[in-house]
Amino acid sequence: MNPVRDSQFYYVYVLRSKKDNIWYTGFTADLRKRFKEHNANIIGWTKGRGPFELIYGEFCKNIADARSQENTSNQAWASVI
Repeated sequence: MNPVRDSQFYYVYVLRSKKDNIWYTGFTADLRKRFKEHNANIIGWTKGRGPFELIYGEFCKNIADARSQENTSNQAWASVI
């Protein structure tokens, strides 16, 4: 067992809609796949708001950290925009 290779990592990300300039924060285990899904307009809240650009991405060691960071990021980015 390789603890690095066998671990599940997560990413917190911030997207900006090029259509209406709305920002969206989320987390995922597969950032590339999730970004493609957002741009394909098949993800709930962002459906119909694409295309998107990736504004920010952050690596997290586990899902609990990713959820916590997503909440923190929502508050932080809301004060920026």
